[in-house]
Amino acid sequence: MRTGEGCRVVIVDDEQLIRQGIKHYVQWEQEGFQIVGEASNGQEALEVIERTNPHIVLTDIVMPIMDGEELTRIVKSRFPQIEIIILSSFGEFEYVRSTFQSGAVDYILKPKLDSEILLAVLKKAVERIPSLQQGTDDVEIQVSAETMIDKYLSGYESDYDEHFIQQAFPLPHFCLVAIDLRLNDGGKNQEEISEIVKKALITTIEGPIIQAFRVDSNVSAFLVNFSGERTNDRLEGVATQLENCAHVHDLSILLTNSFESFTQIGVKYNEVIKKMLQYRFYYPSVTLIEEQHLEQEVPKIDSFNLDKFTNDFKHERFDAAFTYLESHLTLLSSHYTTDILEYKSFFGNIIFTMSILLNNLEYNVKSLENEKFHYFNAIDEAKTASKVVEELQMFIEKAKEIIAANRSLSGQSNFQLILDFIEEHYSEPLSLTGVANHFHFNPSYLSSYFAAHNKEGFNEYLNRIRIEEAVKLLVQTTTPISEISGLVGYSDHSYFCKVFKKLKDQSPSQYRRNQKAK
Repeated sequence: MRTGEGCRVVIVDDEQLIRQGIKHYVQWEQEGFQIVGEASNGQEALEVIERTNPHIVLTDIVMPIMDGEELTRIVKSRFPQIEIIILSSFGEFEYVRSTFQSGAVDYILKPKLDSEILLAVLKKAVERIPSLQQGTDDVEIQVSAETMIDKYLSGYESDYDEHFIQQAFPLPHFCLVAIDLRLNDGGKNQEEISEIVKKALITTIEGPIIQAFRVDSNVSAFLVNFSGERTNDRLEGVATQLENCAHVHDLSILLTNSFESFTQIGVKYNEVIKKMLQYRFYYPSVTLIEEQHLEQEVPKIDSFNLDKFTNDFKHERFDAAFTYLESHLTLLSSHYTTDILEYKSFFGNIIFTMSILLNNLEYNVKSLENEKFHYFNAIDEAKTASKVVEELQMFIEKAKEIIAANRSLSGQSNFQLILDFIEEHYSEPLSLTGVANHFHFNPSYLSSYFAAHNKEGFNEYLNRIRIEEAVKLLVQTTTPISEISGLVGYSDHSYFCKVFKKLKDQSPSQYRRNQKAK
């Protein structure tokens, strides 16, 4: 049912994908509806309802903070003229029944949600709204430019009339401008900054059509439609004006290259503006980010070798471990194409790994354990890559203090040299006598010394090191087992198989088959 006034609808659901799907399921304007707002919970919805004065609220039943049941009760007591439609799953009928008692008009099962059912229920609600029964039934709601932009940005197919698009944006060239206030700690608010940027655009470009749209609470954007020749020169002038504006007001402005079709807005936003927002995480001091910044060559970096880092830590080669980590951080923090969540996760994993390793080495890590969650939270909330690095460096300094305070002075350092030697030369024909000669010990003394400083004897330790290396080769390579025994230091293949089975409870060939089957 199309109405002269148009039915205003607010969508409330804690799942963004559900909200987006409903918003872009059909061309609501052609059916006489306008989606005037959305919210992720009942509390947010009350603010949206106050601001937009909807005819219908379409709400999920189970949500955090304030659920659909409580929202229905509050809305019907404050705004009895608003009709409520409930979205629910199969197992929530008791909740749905309580919303009917509060005044909900109907409900839709989410698993059965489609455009026909949704429209039918909405039109049923419209019949209960007197103000929408006046006027003609064939008036189509005018589509706003912001609604069209939202449709294209969301990636849903659109069949908006090309003539209407041409009417809204008649000029031949487009660009996107975004204002990033995520690092702004005060001063002017978003609306004031938006007005300043609009004036800068109008000053630089003659007669532009500027359509604002909101990205999130700290990022605003404009679609700029403009005419004239030499678009690159025009945008260069825009860039200069915007950079001056950014310096004065402590913010960052993002500017795309020009494009020729309104339908390219989704690609420009998702493939350019979003990358620029990530670029600023790594380079926060850049106040104007242009599309050509994204064309700069990104240095290639090798994956972090966690085995090497862990191995150095286990053998208390802390200087080597920290040096390797810091060199990797330097490269990683210049690699702006790394996803921000992936970047932060790496740092969190390093903190977790260091805590576990130090604890396994029997260092007193109680204070570090108590503080590590502070560092996890600080990294999660960090707005720049440099801030993430700063948090990790503070954690490392704490770890170094613990290492300095807890390191044993009872000969562990000399013993560590022996362990390091065995690990470096395990593939050679090592023997207790040979190692004793290398360190100028009597073999009997080395045997007693080894047993006093280690839970395993010399031969047990050497066998474990060799078998663990053999496991890596079995899993990670296709090297024949007969060759692997020699690569890890066993001249007798049958003895290798005997030791392997003793430590792993299965033969090398069984182990390889079982790992491939996983």
